Amino acid sequence: MRSFLAARASRLLDLLHSVRWLGPLVLRLVFGYFWLETGIAKVHNLDGFTQRFVGWGIPFPAFSAALSAWTELLGGLLLMLGLCTRLVCIPMLVNMAVAVTLVVSSNLMGLDDYVEADEIVYSLIFFWLLIAGPGKASLDTLLARWLGIRAAA
Repeated sequence: MRSFLAARASRLLDLLHSVRWLGPLVLRLVFGYFWLETGIAKVHNLDGFTQRFVGWGIPFPAFSAALSAWTELLGGLLLMLGLCTRLVCIPMLVNMAVAVTLVVSSNLMGLDDYVEADEIVYSLIFFWLLIAGPGKASLDTLLARWLGIRAAA
């Protein structure tokens, strides 16, 4: 019985290993689309978004709102494409750090509130993409191959 279970588990793990490229691809497509969509909405209503920045007391609200909106729009597009994935995660993490520090943290009382905040979860996903990269099914991987950059296995 033990060898039967071990053989089935090994077969299942081999199958999952063969499609491991699918996880980062699906994550990038869905997460990137989310940011692309929110960025487009903010760019199309930049005056309203700027007024929210004024209300939050964010310095240079017009500039900051435009920078944040375009970061989300372009960042989402690049994430979906898997192009400059690690690089784009840096300004997205900065965007989240500003949101947590200047907007969200005033509503958070304890560790549970921080762990459950959307911006913290988004930050963790950006951090994972920064460290792990976009995966095999990305323009980053194709570009690296074309340039002859050796990536770790």
